[in-house]
Amino acid sequence: MKILFLSRWFPYPANNGSKLRVYNLLRGLSQHHDVTLLSFTDQPQASQEASEIRSLCRDVQVVPWREFNPRGWRSLLGFLSVKPRSIVDTFSPEMARKITQQLTGEVYDLVVASQLTMAAYFTYFKDVPAVFEEVELGLSDDTAFESVDIKKRIRLTLTWFKLRSYLSRLLSRFRACVVASEQERQLIVENFPAYKNQIEVISNCVNIGDYQGLNLASKPNSLIFSGSFRYLANYEAMQWFVRDAYPLILRKIPEACLTITGDHANLPLPSDQNISLAGYVDDIKSLIASSSVSIAPLRSGGGTRLKILEAMAIGTAVVSTSKGAEGLDVQNGKHLLVADDPEKFADCVVKVLQDDDIRQQLAGNAGKLVREKYDWLVVMPRFLKLLETVAA
Repeated sequence: MKILFLSRWFPYPANNGSKLRVYNLLRGLSQHHDVTLLSFTDQPQASQEASEIRSLCRDVQVVPWREFNPRGWRSLLGFLSVKPRSIVDTFSPEMARKITQQLTGEVYDLVVASQLTMAAYFTYFKDVPAVFEEVELGLSDDTAFESVDIKKRIRLTLTWFKLRSYLSRLLSRFRACVVASEQERQLIVENFPAYKNQIEVISNCVNIGDYQGLNLASKPNSLIFSGSFRYLANYEAMQWFVRDAYPLILRKIPEACLTITGDHANLPLPSDQNISLAGYVDDIKSLIASSSVSIAPLRSGGGTRLKILEAMAIGTAVVSTSKGAEGLDVQNGKHLLVADDPEKFADCVVKVLQDDDIRQQLAGNAGKLVREKYDWLVVMPRFLKLLETVAA
């Protein structure tokens, strides 16, 4: 089967959750089908000649990504459009031309459009069957209705209703939609009940084999958070943790240390006490393996957290908020510890740091769960079957 895969994120280097998902989907597809990748790219070091991607795809083409500018003239015109302003402002004529050229010059069995940004190019798909991969409403929905700032709440609520109206038309152009969690599926069913039979849950997963053999001793009292601050939910999580929870941990364990990986975008934190900003690291797995606890204090966002699954696959105990663990089939106290207020979150971290038995028990149970439910080898066959059904 010939598949045209459209991605907002160039999947190498795979240094965020979206890129990891795309990379693993391509890896699974390439073993059975002929894949062409058209992708936006926003990193100078990302090359369409990267052997890691070329080995998975018959052809790879990239288009420079232009970030959404809410004050730009196209964005302002977006107020008059039925489309969300971000879709209007970031629309790329070059990407539209490349999609048209591919579908005109060759016969494809299927188009896979990853995330809303790429699904928005549906008018260029001709009559080729299409799948909307990773529909995500969680971030738009919960941000709009939980904001405490009344002006922001009104603005985001209006944005949400505009997005909802746009999606009601967009979803009709796809034969199937893929979401990363059961919570996302329920959200779509609640808002778009007519499409409930078109939704398939394909969880974010890891390749268990990539995480084996990391037999590193964990550094005592070490915490790690992995996530780019360019994703606002990550930055807000660290602001909350550093301001409200971390001082309580340091009060009980003064030698505790926190490492934060990923692009920090020069954004400030409330404190820098016992905090190391590592930035992008080549070997994130070893850094997680050498940490005592991986934290996921997220308070907004959708989907499922690859940072949690990675830590579980490696064997590092996890402490998370309810929002951070959302979408994962985990049990508090068995696979990880969950807390939502600063005092309880700090207590959970201290408990795991100070009790080797609890830490090892959590890590063992979590590792078993990932092997059974969140390994791409287990989940990929369902994705392949879905695509084959749609194409047929």
